[in-house]
Amino acid sequence: MSEEFLVNFTPQETRVALMQNGVVQELHIERTASHGIVGNVYFGRVVRVLPGMQSAFIDVGLERTAFLHVADIWEERHANGPGSDSPRPIEKVLSEGQNLLVQVLKDPLGSKGARLTTQMSIAGRLLVYLPQERHIGISQRIEGEAEREQLRQRILSLVPADEPGGFIVRTMAECASDAELCADIAYLRRIWADIKNRAKSARPPALLHHDLTLAQRLLRDLVTPETTRVAIDSRENFQRLLSFAREYMPQVADRLDHYTGERPLFDLYGVEEEIQKALARRVGLKSGGYLIFDQTEAMTTIDVNTGGFVGLKNFDDTIFKTNLEAALTIARQLRLRNLGGIIIVDFIDMENQEHRDAVLGELNKALARDRTRISVNGFTGLGLVEMTRKRTRESLAHVLCESCPTCSGRGEVKTARTICYEILRELLREARQFDAREYRVLASRSVTDRFLDEESQALAMLSDFIGKTISVQAESGYTQEQYDIVLM
Repeated sequence: MSEEFLVNFTPQETRVALMQNGVVQELHIERTASHGIVGNVYFGRVVRVLPGMQSAFIDVGLERTAFLHVADIWEERHANGPGSDSPRPIEKVLSEGQNLLVQVLKDPLGSKGARLTTQMSIAGRLLVYLPQERHIGISQRIEGEAEREQLRQRILSLVPADEPGGFIVRTMAECASDAELCADIAYLRRIWADIKNRAKSARPPALLHHDLTLAQRLLRDLVTPETTRVAIDSRENFQRLLSFAREYMPQVADRLDHYTGERPLFDLYGVEEEIQKALARRVGLKSGGYLIFDQTEAMTTIDVNTGGFVGLKNFDDTIFKTNLEAALTIARQLRLRNLGGIIIVDFIDMENQEHRDAVLGELNKALARDRTRISVNGFTGLGLVEMTRKRTRESLAHVLCESCPTCSGRGEVKTARTICYEILRELLREARQFDAREYRVLASRSVTDRFLDEESQALAMLSDFIGKTISVQAESGYTQEQYDIVLM
């Protein structure tokens, strides 16, 4: 399937959209104020060791301390030989105040700090360099044992036996020449040498190595032989990426295209509209059905509904066609929204086992296009589909949105009647504690209107009961749940 990438540059952020047959399939956003840090190498200091969690918090100079689990300490995993799964307790490995060379495995997500490892890996276009290892690994996407072994022997022949470090061969290396592989090896070794030199004079916390920008990672990791074009809407960044491509990946350079049209690139291809749809809770299906997405801290639930779709034959056929269409849309929306963790899909109930198998097969087929690792467990006893999608970065909603200040992220607000009753209870508490001449209620227009109309009798009864005057005043800047009681 042919594909193209659209790259939109502004001084504040870089946005990348993957298009397949004119439809947006993936979105990547990197902001100048908050670059992704996966792959960055830091010289950090241990600030706290937690034996109960077998983890430690490391200060690497970020807003929140980063997290290191004992299983991610490379030296301990290899202390008892390859394959050892019984590392020493972390309190015997690390101590507070200790300096440590670490690399980021996962960006900070929500309230969690970045996850770290002490196993270094430096990614290149064709290879991933593992300076602490000795073996040659092959990407799982390269199939065929003969091809895998041939690649392994090629790398072994290019790497001197007395030089330290191992490599993982990426899929793009299948068609690479020996000269290209040698150039990648030299480039990766040079980066590692620079990191070690900086570490000698650095004082923690310190950043020793920053991974490539989003646009550079696009050329290194995402452009494939199926990619026909990479459209870039900034002349300056086009020239910069072209120079980068010519030096490190010349086979990609001729696919770079500087977009010079008057209409914004993302508007021309409908990407802006797709971003707005990907932030909505409800997603419509062409048939008339729809999906409801609810994202929480621990999981995402997706509910499938027939909506206005009535079908042509019978009810079972209507349900089956809706679920088939939903399976394709769900797979695409997971990529667009970058949803990770546990995902539960509530398809419309199907009595026919063949229909259930067909829907599950269609879902698996659509999910196979995803670059992120996904595991589908099939239908549960309750008719739900359970799956997990590796969480590698913040979801699109978490990048672009924040919790609503009115409802505090609940998605709903208390009714004006509920707030009125809360205010009445609060007035009674205040009257028992303070002897004021008058109590003035400051609240939103909807709440004060209710006090002056339907709840006027309740307010008058409370005023008589406490023997004080109660007045209400509308504040245009107050939300429906916000109120204050002023003692006069």
